Amino acid sequence: MSGELSVKREIALQGTKNGSIKIGELKEPYGNGSEAVVSIAVALDGGEADWKVHVPYGNLDEVISALEEMKK
Repeated sequence: MSGELSVKREIALQGTKNGSIKIGELKEPYGNGSEAVVSIAVALDGGEADWKVHVPYGNLDEVISALEEMKK
């Protein structure tokens, strides 16, 4: 993976002392010319991410809808 990450928001991870969820935009994630994606990274101890997911902007509305359904 390559590209430039711009973190837009950091949220404290519930149930941890120093964990966080970072949400941002990753430009050219799969090499020169690839489209930007939303990057969501979870770090359990506040250090390097333990989990990451990249969501293409074209899938963002559907992913948000599915997350909203999970709250019900």
